[in-house]
Amino acid sequence: MKSQKTKTARAPRARAAKTGTKPVPKSARKSAKAAAQKKPPAARKRARPQRKTAALAKTGPEENPKARALAHKIARVVLDKKAADVVVLDVRGIASYTDYVVIASGESDRQVTAMAESTQEKLKADDGIVPLGYEGTESGQWVLLDYGDVVAHLFQAEARAHYDLEGLWADAPRETVV
Repeated sequence: MKSQKTKTARAPRARAAKTGTKPVPKSARKSAKAAAQKKPPAARKRARPQRKTAALAKTGPEENPKARALAHKIARVVLDKKAADVVVLDVRGIASYTDYVVIASGESDRQVTAMAESTQEKLKADDGIVPLGYEGTESGQWVLLDYGDVVAHLFQAEARAHYDLEGLWADAPRETVV
């Protein structure tokens, strides 16, 4: 058998006749060629936010009155459930994840769980605020309620002494709630 060499026709009409397809109009060929030769647009530079660390160092962290009020409301709610040693810590300049930490103790796992449930119910009923997350309600040794700007730690006395969060935040200004 003789091998056949196929020559590609250069003219679009001849190629179309050979392959049995319609020829592509000249204007479409030019625009397709131009599109293939175009380079992608250069990536636009994004504006970068200016850092304001120098200004923050001079003035200190911004006061958040809503967060402070929420921390004191949580403290009052747990006091209504007979919590002991309720402390509000202002950790704005120390912690990056919250502004205030509320720490309170209960005598039993039932009391600690009741303090947590009462706090959740009261804040939801009065202000429509629900925690972003909560942990420890099953065991009742240490319950954490995360409200974003305020984090509440509700302990049994032994667990509170063991974890010593007040020692961890020793530099934070304290407000004892009575």
